[in-house]
Amino acid sequence: MDSTSQQGRDTDTSRPIIRPPFLHLACLILGLMLDRMLALPLTLPVADLVLWVAGGDLILLGTAIFAVAVRNFSRAETPIPSTRPVQTLVTTGVHGLSRNPIYVGMFLIYVGVGVAVQSPWVLVLAVPLAVTMR
Repeated sequence: MDSTSQQGRDTDTSRPIIRPPFLHLACLILGLMLDRMLALPLTLPVADLVLWVAGGDLILLGTAIFAVAVRNFSRAETPIPSTRPVQTLVTTGVHGLSRNPIYVGMFLIYVGVGVAVQSPWVLVLAVPLAVTMR
């Protein structure tokens, strides 16, 4: 491959059909709507408070991972939206543990909301959401 074709590829960015935050939000709304229209007979033998605390913990963990990942990008002066070309490859901090910690954070927030509101459909939709994000 010659250098001119490589340079053209350096400015390539992802062109998703739907941006990841909107995909998470769409799945969340769809799951909550399905809970109203097609309620699944799923009840957990755990107190509501336990589910609220577990869901809240997942939301806090996801928010922390998301915030640290955004901070790492900001410090490296690379854009966060994947529609803009990257300036620097970030491999330290949470980026050393996961290739896409921002997506991990969003997913943990999504699952945390599903657990906190006890939404079987939101949790069921977590599987295709994870596969799609993969």
